[in-house]
Parts: sequence; C-alpha cells; structure tokens
Amino acid sequence: MGIAEYENKDNSLNVTDDAKRHFDEDGCIINRCFDFRGLLSDSELQKVHRTVENPELVKHQYGRPDKKGKEPKLVLWQHPGNDVTGMVARSRKVAETCQELLGGEVYHYHTKLITKEPYIGGTFEWHQDYGYWYKYGCLFPDMMTVFVALDDCNKENGCLQVLKGSHKCGRIDHLIVAEQTGADVERVQEIEKVCDLIHVELKAGDALFFHCNVLHTSSDNTSGNQRRALVIAYNRASNDPGPHEKHPGYTPLHTVENSAIASCENFSDFSGKDFWAKQPQA
Repeated sequence: MGIAEYENKDNSLNVTDDAKRHFDEDGCIINRCFDFRGLLSDSELQKVHRTVENPELVKHQYGRPDKKGKEPKLVLWQHPGNDVTGMVARSRKVAETCQELLGGEVYHYHTKLITKEPYIGGTFEWHQDYGYWYKYGCLFPDMMTVFVALDDCNKENGCLQVLKGSHKCGRIDHLIVAEQTGADVERVQEIEKVCDLIHVELKAGDALFFHCNVLHTSSDNTSGNQRRALVIAYNRASNDPGPHEKHPGYTPLHTVENSAIASCENFSDFSGKDFWAKQPQA
C-alpha cells in the first residue's frame, strides 16, 4: 500500500477525518490536484521558480556532503518573509493544513530550499527531523514538514523515500554521518523489516505532508535533471522551546489567503528571512 493522496480542486485543503486518520496512522499524506497539478498551480510554481533562482537567495547556498562526497545543496531561512516563498509558507492551504493535522496553533520553524544538481547531487541519510530538532529544545514531537516539489521528483533524480508508519517508533538516536545527521543504522534496518518503504515520486507542484518522526532518506541524483524542493517546517506554538542558537523561538504566523501566492510580485526582497550560514551539524 502506498501513501494516501488527496486532491486540492478548489485551491484549498480541507483536512477530513479520513485525511487525519491517514496522517496519524501512516505519518504522511500526499496532496495532488488533477485540475491544476498539485498544491501549487503552474502559475504559482513559475513564481516560486523565479524567486528561488534569484542570485540574492542562491548566494546563501551551502552543501552537506554525503558518505560518497556528493553534495545536496541547501538554503535555509528562519522566517517566511514577504516574498513568494513566504506566501507559500504562510498560505492557508499549507499552514492551516499543518495546524489541523497537528491539532493546534503552529508557527514557522524554518524553510529549506534543497537542490540536487544533475549527476552530482548527493544523498540524504536516513533520519527523522525530530532526531535533531529534539536537541534544539523541542520537548514534544508536535512538529511536521511540508515537502513541496519544485521539479518532478523520481527515483532517478533522488526522490524522497519514507518508511510508512515509522513515526510510531518514536525518536531514534542520531549520529553524525559525514557532514549529516543520520539515524542509528542498525535501528533503521530493523524498522525496514516492518514498515513499508515508499518512493515518493511527485510531479512539480505536488506536496508531501509528513510527521517529524517519520524516517526518510533520498538517494543521489543520477539523472541529467535537477531536483529542487521547498521544505517547510512547522512547530506547535505550545511546543515552543524559546530562543535557541539554532532557531528563534515562537513568532506568530500571519497567514494569508491562498490567492496571495499568485498575486505576489516580490521576487527579490528577502528582508527579515534571516538566512543561515553553514554550521556544523549537532
């Protein structure tokens, strides 16, 4: 069995009891829409592309080498801002969906732009997001991630892989692997025996909503096509650890109507986003 999929025909997401049940049981759900292809429409996707290709954003990019020395590239920012990517993170169809799935007010924890370049884009080791967010002072796993495909994601270019239902295993010990934080390998091998491995192949504009304890990985990009994703993390307001050296504390999330993505013309003013410089993993 794969991951439950839900359509977004009216440019809004209503978290049904069935969707919530799948999220609680499987740890993740896919949003697709066959009317305008995905969480993001073609016109919204074009605006996001224009924004993430801006040199003023790209200059903050850094790599995280895997065991083979290949590098996936990242740009990370702490606050959503008012550019097109900020409108995506603040949109009701993203933020309020997370709020409903987590059962309470959420705030923007951070966003990453992840790029796997053709042939040289590297692997992300098996990990849970909460495997290191726990170390940042977050007491409860009341957190989640929205993986928004900006390009088609498939097995050849290193799509996301998840162990369905693995969030029920709880937090697993994590260690430094190359320059990445990876889950205990022996534990993952045991979990692989009982949880289905799903290759999450997405079309550009589709999104995967997943719990912070879901084990996930992605292989290197062996194709001639780049693979980019906007990866937006949210935390329950009640789980705020306060200011931390890695991430700021709770900041109220000012949501916007879904139409704000299409109407936004800010492709270059990234003030207030608070970009990360590359730091050692911990």
